[in-house]
Amino acid sequence: MAVPIRTAVAALCAALAATLLTTAPASAGQDAGSPDHAWAVAGPERGAAAAREPRARVSLDGATGTLSLSVSRGGRTVIEPSPVGIVTEQADLSQGLRFLHRRNRQVDERYRTKSGKRLDRRVRMNETRLSFATAAGARLDLVVRASADGVAYRYVLPAGYGAVLGETSAFNLPPDASAWLGTYRVDNEGQFAQYTAASAPTGAYSDQALFSTEGGYTLLAESDLTGAYSGARLAHDQGTGTYRIKLADDRVQTDRPLATPWRAMVTGDLATVTRSTFTDDLAAASKVADSSWIRPGTVLWTWLAGGRAAGQSLTAQKAYVDYAAERHWPYEAVDAGWYFKADEWDTTDPDWQTNSWMPQLVDYARAKGVGIVVWIHQRDLDTPEERAQWLPTLERWGVKGVKIDFMNSEAQPMLQWYDAILKETAAHHLMIDFHGSTIPKGIQRTWPQVMTLEGVGGEEKRTNTAAHLTTLPFTRNVIGSMDFTPGGFQRVGMRPNSDAAEVGLAVAYESGLQMFAGTPESYDARPLARTFFDQVPAAWDDTRLLAGRPGQEAVLARRSGNRWFLGGVYAGAAHTAGVPLSIGSGRWLVQTIRDGVDGLVQDRQVLRGGDTLSVDVVDNGGFAGIACPWRPGLTSCYKS
Repeated sequence: MAVPIRTAVAALCAALAATLLTTAPASAGQDAGSPDHAWAVAGPERGAAAAREPRARVSLDGATGTLSLSVSRGGRTVIEPSPVGIVTEQADLSQGLRFLHRRNRQVDERYRTKSGKRLDRRVRMNETRLSFATAAGARLDLVVRASADGVAYRYVLPAGYGAVLGETSAFNLPPDASAWLGTYRVDNEGQFAQYTAASAPTGAYSDQALFSTEGGYTLLAESDLTGAYSGARLAHDQGTGTYRIKLADDRVQTDRPLATPWRAMVTGDLATVTRSTFTDDLAAASKVADSSWIRPGTVLWTWLAGGRAAGQSLTAQKAYVDYAAERHWPYEAVDAGWYFKADEWDTTDPDWQTNSWMPQLVDYARAKGVGIVVWIHQRDLDTPEERAQWLPTLERWGVKGVKIDFMNSEAQPMLQWYDAILKETAAHHLMIDFHGSTIPKGIQRTWPQVMTLEGVGGEEKRTNTAAHLTTLPFTRNVIGSMDFTPGGFQRVGMRPNSDAAEVGLAVAYESGLQMFAGTPESYDARPLARTFFDQVPAAWDDTRLLAGRPGQEAVLARRSGNRWFLGGVYAGAAHTAGVPLSIGSGRWLVQTIRDGVDGLVQDRQVLRGGDTLSVDVVDNGGFAGIACPWRPGLTSCYKS
């Protein structure tokens, strides 16, 4: 018995030492005698669970006064020591720093969202604020947070330091770490491809970058981005594992105290990263006091179904409304074209709105239980005067939401426009779908009327690959709702996946407004897909990853009430997929839709929780399904 006892005592001592290093306050006097300093920050768990949490370590080089931050998990590397710092017009806060003091606090919050991976959220983090100063007296606070699924840091500066000229922030990954990266574009629609951290070509990448290291998976991200700052991208030189933060602006204007966005690292095994809400958890609390008018739902989207011609026709739009009503889909979206003559309107005339047939469509749809979402170009909302014309008018007509397009920038002026439009759409009870846009970055917690954002190479793109489709659940969709617009069955030859995989995307990809991109004719030709779409909600009580490997397979389960919806997408050759049914104990009726010889096929089987679900998958295929608690005589999980 002596060896096990000695081992247990040693482990306990190590855990106590780690706890003290993580949580004990440190004064300037305690650290002043050493030229080098290090501070650990770990999450709130204790005991065995703590070993599964990421741990940050901040170090100050006594010779240069430079800061670095590293992250480990279970004693294994996640992020190697990486530079931390920020430079302004009046102060270089990236070097010559001396330590002042440390303060700790716990963050424990609960909040509820209107969309996302789960509606009820619990936030538990440890926060450490490390204060530094330069020899000239310039001050910098580095705020570090750690939770069970991530580490994040931000800079806090007092007023008076002038414009921010840039950050020295970077992330050093092991050179041989697997990396899934999307080439940066202003619309955030780059395709994801796999490299190693060092082999990725020199260039700029989206900051939603996924890496696999000895310590597990890590998704780099950003949170709490507003018009007070500038959006970030990653800059990389081939041959190194370093990814530097590059801001969209060379000068970020500020005349008040500044708290920069969080530099976030979502960390854990792949299932933890996939279901994480860490970037939302870091963001500011909701600014919408009454959110009762915000209702997620499925949407009949008419752009890929009929293009601009459909948007110009009241008759066509009424037919789409009829179809949505027949299917009990709660919304229909009218895309570009419905106000194509707007430049000819005299908006100084109080009755200028009568030039549009939109009020007629809204009234027609309302009578059938369908809400209308309308597309509008950002240039028609880019001034206070235009917003004062459009937003009250849309609210008065009864429009439920706006799809705003073509922002194509994360520079500070555009982010300040976001700040304005978010406040004003909330005031006018208009839900938002942003296209040609930034990516979520915590926006859906702060402004819950944001139901979804594009920022993805979605169904409209002809360059999608099956590998890209299987990477999105682990990259772009981790950080928030994604308007991929699945269901484009009519786009044969323009999409790489099978029909069953296309059905599965409606679950594998989360979006508060889930816009179906097919034509009514394509749905009617696939009644199994059409009926499945009738069942799919757009708000979820829970999300789990059942099986996955970026670039190869992604199978997600999302719960609504007592039903689990399953969505699987694969890249590669045909095979029989084995999926662990990790949705809870008991017996489950599982209905799946797969590709058959002559079209879609539905299977039914009763399995126990934890059993393996076997599904035949075609080349670049997939499946969709619903699981519900089984009882004798039950033959379907579908609700009428």
